[in-house]
Amino acid sequence: MFYGAGSVTFEKATFLRKNMTLAELILWKQLKDKKLFKVKFRRQHPVNIFIVDFYCHEIKLVIEIDGEIHLDDAIKNYDSGRTAELEKFGLKVARFSNDQIISNIDTVINKINNIITELAPL
Repeated sequence: MFYGAGSVTFEKATFLRKNMTLAELILWKQLKDKKLFKVKFRRQHPVNIFIVDFYCHEIKLVIEIDGEIHLDDAIKNYDSGRTAELEKFGLKVARFSNDQIISNIDTVINKINNIITELAPL
């Protein structure tokens, strides 16, 4: 479930859990305790050398929330490489912007529901 994450990554994840962004808090409110979906999500979860914003082990889904810094070309390239590394573990990565979460959470929830249905059909 942690794909070889080390102790430093776990410590950083703990710090990030205590210091979530507004967008992360909004989405976490929807994801936690299986409120909307029948699968369990973890927040700020270590995966190898990375910490993903949200992770569902049952269906191997990673949800990342990107702030404005992710519009920078260098960061976009880093994100692409990071996604490719996560996909090597058989994980599906879904990305949403802070603005999508804050301004239109219902659309984000619908998209997440579609991904969950695709990954874990009934």
